Amino acid sequence: MKLADHFYVALDCQNAVELAQFYAQITGLRIETFGASLDEKIGWIELRDEQDIPKLAFQEIENYVAPTWPTGNVPQQAHLDFAVKDLLKSEAEVLKLGATKTQFQPGTPKNDNYSTEFIVYLDPAGHPFCLIQRD
Repeated sequence: MKLADHFYVALDCQNAVELAQFYAQITGLRIETFGASLDEKIGWIELRDEQDIPKLAFQEIENYVAPTWPTGNVPQQAHLDFAVKDLLKSEAEVLKLGATKTQFQPGTPKNDNYSTEFIVYLDPAGHPFCLIQRD
């Protein structure tokens, strides 16, 4: 039995505008602010596709604490994966957008535990995400 027409992930953060702009540049999705200006403080923002379907959302919360991946007191809870055709070119782009490459890299280069090469980064709010090499 199908209950939902679609689903998407919402990330908690300190600055919803900043994080929405970061991921909009990676995905090419449109930012939906529900009538607010990007210059305003906005508590909820969505990224939508060309059919106006939400794909990713950002919720501003008080006292946000960034995940401490790969270890620490605050687990990652979730992470996003983005399939790319050119891993190194894509890395240069996400770093320019404000991502940080993590010191611990379990999937680079490809090894016995992982069949696909990937690189782990932190977005501007500290959420882990991966770029995954896809041919």
